[in-house]
Amino acid sequence: LVAASWAAREPSLYGRFDLAWDGSGTPRMLEYNADTPTALLEASVVQWHWLQDVRPEADQFNSLHEKLIDRWRAMRADLPIGPLAFACVEDNAEDLGNVEYLRDTAIQAGWETSHVFVEQIGWDARRRAFVDPAERALASVFKLYPWEWLMREDFAPHLLLQPCRWIEPPWKAMLSNKALLAILWELFPGHPNLLPAFLDPARIRGDYVRKPILSREGANVALRRAGGAMVSPGAYGAEGWVYQAFAQLPVFDGQYAVIGAWIVGDAAAGIGMREDDTPITRNTSRFVPHYFD
Repeated sequence: LVAASWAAREPSLYGRFDLAWDGSGTPRMLEYNADTPTALLEASVVQWHWLQDVRPEADQFNSLHEKLIDRWRAMRADLPIGPLAFACVEDNAEDLGNVEYLRDTAIQAGWETSHVFVEQIGWDARRRAFVDPAERALASVFKLYPWEWLMREDFAPHLLLQPCRWIEPPWKAMLSNKALLAILWELFPGHPNLLPAFLDPARIRGDYVRKPILSREGANVALRRAGGAMVSPGAYGAEGWVYQAFAQLPVFDGQYAVIGAWIVGDAAAGIGMREDDTPITRNTSRFVPHYFD
């Protein structure tokens, strides 16, 4: 399924690179959130409204909203005719907020849309189609739901029949896997925007970060330095680990800052900042708007 999706060049909507940069030297990529990046609503319209209210004379690197609408328009030619369904898990306000915002940008691009929770998606064996609770066949689905989770659902074997198109496409499952960090370093050793990363812990030197290859929101990340170790809780790790050289995050007023650099399609579209009490950026981190004088 992944190979067929890549060979067909199925279109991608967006992604977010997490970067470590203190204002000097070269930004270093910590990871790439290819499949289910969040904090989009904050990075797009919330911090733009903050800028207009607080720093109207300043500027901001932020064209996310306009680029998302344009991208939805461009993707129409590559997706089946019919409504575009937006799916996320139930009882998760953050995911629902991100999905509803993206749904709004699709509506502005001229799409007919619907919403369905992932738990409500069914399989119609007679029609060989995924369906919503009203038994309507789903032709195209945007899902804020990781591919590795979707592949574990009871209906996962039906994905191979390719009865509908998914956004993000199946090939994004490869790029959302943190083992990619080790492959990138193998392909481009010494690249100024990359950190040394390996699947074998014996090859890492000095301070390093151990990351589960499928973890999200900083879960089960371990930071190991000469002065001690720090480990975040979570339920990941059985899938394997990647070991990445430690990059010092800039610290402002005791807060560790990470840059989220967004792309829409293949184009840079904006940045958003997150700050955390610790060097491990977790789901309790705080979004911070930015401006340029």
